[in-house]
Amino acid sequence: MAEVKLAAQVRTEFGKGAARRTRRANLVPAVVYGHGAEPVHINLPGHDLMMALKTANVLIGLEIDGKDALVIPKAVQRNPLKGDIEHVDLLTVKRGEKVNVEIAVHVEGELAPGGNLLEYVQNTLLVEAEATHIPESVTVSVAGLDAGDSILAKDIPLPKGSVLAGDEDAVVLQIVAAQAEEPAAEAEGTEA
Repeated sequence: MAEVKLAAQVRTEFGKGAARRTRRANLVPAVVYGHGAEPVHINLPGHDLMMALKTANVLIGLEIDGKDALVIPKAVQRNPLKGDIEHVDLLTVKRGEKVNVEIAVHVEGELAPGGNLLEYVQNTLLVEAEATHIPESVTVSVAGLDAGDSILAKDIPLPKGSVLAGDEDAVVLQIVAAQAEEPAAEAEGTEA
């Protein structure tokens, strides 16, 4: 996974008014925490941060007052109407350190014939991986699965260096039989 470099400014103003001024300047307020250190309040360039966050579990190299910090996004708050990033919590990590992250589950293959439906019970999987080698996603084959079949978390092959951190018996995907609806025309026609 590539590391994205961002220059951060230490924040000295706090509160709703200061946050609004920060956002008008196309900056995003953020907090860096972890490893028992005091939280550091910073501002990040809005567009660069948005582009970095398009990659799931992105590794961000921050430069804060001449010091380098390696972080991953822990929580991203967005404006519910516009979708703009309003605030980000970043977790400090070290090279070689193991972290727990959620990765996306992607599906490939065709289900067995018969009009069955694929239901995502979980669309992410909690895994433990080295901070500098976090996988973006896992791919699961559903080829030939039929109604009643399911795929458990422990059945999904994980990328090298990753281990399952969540419940291994949790159902991730299941195949359900499609249920036909009664035609509405027949039901209405019998009453006349």
